[in-house]
Amino acid sequence: MKFEEFELERNQSLFENKVDYNLSESGVHPLSLKDFLTRDEQEELLHTELFYGHTTGTPELRKQITGLYNGAIVDNVLATSGSAEANFLAIMTLLEPGDELIYMVPNYLQIRGIARNFGITVKELPLRESLSWQWDLDELRSMINGKTKMIALCNPDNPTGAVMTTDVMDGVVEIAEEADCWILSDEVYRGAELNGVESPSFWGLYEKTVVNAGLSKAYRLPGLRLGWTVGPEDYIKTAWAFHDYTTICIAYHSDWIGSRVLAPERRKKILDGTKSHLNHNLDTLVDWMENCDGKLSLSPPQAGAIAFVHINIDMLSQDLTYYIRDNYSVLLTAGKWFGLEGFLRFGYGPPNDYLKAGLDRILESIRSI
Repeated sequence: MKFEEFELERNQSLFENKVDYNLSESGVHPLSLKDFLTRDEQEELLHTELFYGHTTGTPELRKQITGLYNGAIVDNVLATSGSAEANFLAIMTLLEPGDELIYMVPNYLQIRGIARNFGITVKELPLRESLSWQWDLDELRSMINGKTKMIALCNPDNPTGAVMTTDVMDGVVEIAEEADCWILSDEVYRGAELNGVESPSFWGLYEKTVVNAGLSKAYRLPGLRLGWTVGPEDYIKTAWAFHDYTTICIAYHSDWIGSRVLAPERRKKILDGTKSHLNHNLDTLVDWMENCDGKLSLSPPQAGAIAFVHINIDMLSQDLTYYIRDNYSVLLTAGKWFGLEGFLRFGYGPPNDYLKAGLDRILESIRSI
């Protein structure tokens, strides 16, 4: 089977460990176990036997996840190997070749690639910068037809960092209900809102909704590879059967740690730290942007460790990314890899000193053009 290459991940995989400064990462600098586990918990973890865990995730973990989604019960939850597996399972479970999927761009294009590789028609609907990176609902409605089986989105969005307004969310739900199609909402950046107000979930707004998320971004724990999919019970049962073919179960130590991370008080403490770090680093990025002589410009994000930066240079985004990487050893990601030319995505989640040093290199590169 010939698969469409995932350009973003392929470029990161090839170069993220070869450059001096990796600003392609979309998460926040990771935590260590000592940062959030008590000494007693650390000791308990050291003596925990690493057997196969529950294939759905332990009841303890799934119960903690339900606390993030109003009205959810444990049978609405399946633990996955990161939100990436959750997205994969959603497409495998809910769509068939020949179906149509309406897909938000710019976006992390994993869902688009999976769908295309399975013979599903993907119709891209752009976020409008003129609307503060929101969808035009009239455009969305005009794309619906009898073959439309899913509307897929990312909220908060990667790469723009935009948070969908409640009015637009309500409009998406209304259109999906009229079309009797699924909503697939990737909410992995929920909890990393810069203003401290957690964005609402699509869960609970409409029966045919699947929400995917995980601990890699807002929670700063990508090494656990812990995600989840939340949906109607029948969906979870079918996705669970496909899960038997993919990863079978998540790592037991990830399940154990995740159930503690998502305890309400600890979750709040971790997310508060994330937001504080991001606000400090975003100030650094905004101040740095003033030195770019107009060659780069930014509409500040609302959430996440990502900034979608305008290129005001006569150069394609991929070419500029390669130029900075090959000549100044800094890795960024091209707007082309998110479905929108004319931008670069900056990851501003690393330690502040590291971020500043990488930005200094980028400034040299921009001034050389």
